[in-house]
Amino acid sequence: MEFIFIRHGHGEHLNDYPNRLNTLHPGLTEYGKFQVTQLRNEIRINPEDLVLVSPTIRTIETATILKNSKDFIISPFVGPRMFPQNPELPFFACDHILSKTEITTRYADIGFLDFDLDCWTEGINTIEQTIFEGYAKRLLEWIGESYKRIFIISHDGTITNYRIFLGEKGLTREDFLGEAGVYQMKI
Repeated sequence: MEFIFIRHGHGEHLNDYPNRLNTLHPGLTEYGKFQVTQLRNEIRINPEDLVLVSPTIRTIETATILKNSKDFIISPFVGPRMFPQNPELPFFACDHILSKTEITTRYADIGFLDFDLDCWTEGINTIEQTIFEGYAKRLLEWIGESYKRIFIISHDGTITNYRIFLGEKGLTREDFLGEAGVYQMKI
């Protein structure tokens, strides 16, 4: 099984950084769209691949550009997650996820995965590590042997948390992918 983690392109909340981190539901900038378009020329997502996307506008826009369609699944289990976890740090508005209602209103033709768990209000950004690991384990069990390649389009902190959950050791913020970055991992 191969995981391909993709970080979204440059977001509107990163213009005038850090002053715009409290922008609610930022999308991609024109530069971010360009980054993702360039990335689309380098990677191929096949119809049989699973594509899981964080419930934020910038990740959904990234997925739409990469797939050139809306054939993917939105899930709060790959939403923004702080790394490293620090309850003293603020929860920025840019990391609030879209609600189920907002998703079905904006993206009626895109499915979502939540296992009927109540995880849409808080998302996974600041939840306790044990709860995150329970969600991650449940997600991996759901994936099972059904897919050979799983694309996760998400955020630096989330990607780093999943890489650690999948067995990598010693990761720091220095291991963040950055805008439109890609990391492949076989397990």
